[in-house]
This record gives sequence, C-alpha cells and structure tokens, in this order.
Amino acid sequence: MVDLVTLFIVVIVILIILGLSIRIVNQYERGVVFRLGKVIGIKEPGLRLLIPLVDRMVKPSLQIITMPIQSQKIITEDNVSIDVAAVAYFKIIDPYKAVVEVENYTRAVNQISQTTVRSVVGQFNLDEILSVTPKINAKIKEIIDEHSEPWGINVTTVEIKDITLPENMKRVIGLQAEAEREKRAKIIAAEGEFLSAAKLGDAADIISEHPIALQLRIMQVLNQIAVEKNSTIIFPAPLMNSITDISNFLKTENMEATKPKEKK
Repeated sequence: MVDLVTLFIVVIVILIILGLSIRIVNQYERGVVFRLGKVIGIKEPGLRLLIPLVDRMVKPSLQIITMPIQSQKIITEDNVSIDVAAVAYFKIIDPYKAVVEVENYTRAVNQISQTTVRSVVGQFNLDEILSVTPKINAKIKEIIDEHSEPWGINVTTVEIKDITLPENMKRVIGLQAEAEREKRAKIIAAEGEFLSAAKLGDAADIISEHPIALQLRIMQVLNQIAVEKNSTIIFPAPLMNSITDISNFLKTENMEATKPKEKK
C-alpha cells in the first residue's frame, strides 16, 4: 500500500515538473529564455524544455500589430484646430531588444506615435494636410521608425485615417470648392465661345466668297424647323428675293442647256 502511495506521489511530482518544463513556441513567436535573470538564448518555434523554477520564457509575437492612434486636437501652422486620428502598423524584428530594451513595446510605440503625429501635423497648414497626406504619413513613419529601431521594432506603415474639421471651416471649404468649380465652368465656357467665334469667322469668310451659301443654309434651317407641325414659319423678304434669284438662275441654266449649238 505504501509503495502505491509513493509511486502515485512520484508520478504527480513528475507531471508537475514536466508541466513547468515544457513550453510550446508557436510559428509566429520566438521564445526569449531567462535563466536566473540572464538571457541565455532565443528559442525557435516548436516544443522546448526549461529548467523549472530556474528558467523563464517570454514569447513576443512577430506578427504585424495594428495599433490605432487615438484622435487628438492639433493646431495647424495656420492656426486651425483639427482632430486627427491615425493608425500604425509595426512588427518585432529583434525579439531580444523588444523584451530587454523596453518595458512595454506596445505602449512605447503608441506614446511615441501620438507625440509624433501631433508634432508633424502641426508643421503643415490645413490645405497641405488635406492634399499631401501621403507625404505627412511618410514623415511620421520615418520619425517613429527612427525612435523604435533601438527597441527591435520596425514600423511598416502609418496612415492618417480621420481628420475632423470645425463646422465653420467645413462651410468655408465648401464655399471655396463651389467658387473653384464656378471659375472652371466660366473658363470652359469662355474657351467654347472663343472656338465658336473662330469657326464662325471661318464660315463668314466662306459665305462672303459664295453669297448663295447663306441662303441655302437658311433654307436648310427652315426645313429643320418645318418638322414640327405646330411651327409657323415667316419668310423674310431677303429670303424671298434669294429664292427668286435661285429660280431665275436655274431657268437660265436650263435654257442654256436646251439651246441648240450653232454649226461651224
């Protein structure tokens, strides 16, 4: 009976030791092993054994971390108060530095990101913030990456995802956009008038050389108007004279065509 109890206790102790010794490192993790407070190595993914009560393992993830940068009020260079929110993507490239060099790398990156966004955005005026956002994103990323590199962290992307403007600025921007569109419309209309005037000038030159062309054009327009059955067409006197001239011209041509040729 005593032997069974002893065997049972031994089995329990062995299971406890194994539970304290066995560690599984996932594919997306790396295990930083401390032995009595000193780093002795970086464990690759798989099943790993530790010395109970002596070794301790920290497993930072190497996956890309998406970190929202909370909205904060920023005064632009032209003294406009706006709310800017952003998002940062970063990953650990050196597990040793991420565990040893900084206490909490996620919070550290978050704090430096907020400070950098406020500092960089404040160097631009409102129009630049709305128009050259990629340039601002690149500058923010560069500064954050420079600060986080000693921590073994690489910042892959920083994007400004939301810019909230005061209501009065929204109205002003709306009026500015409306005025800009109206200016473009007037310029396009003026260009159209210029091209139209040039073509009309060319047409006038041709008509001056062939006066009958104007009368034919008038008759063509009247023919188009006559398609509408409810239209009343008034012929101007010059047009009637032109019609008479055309009729006389055609009669003359017919007489010349039917006149017998004189024998030589």
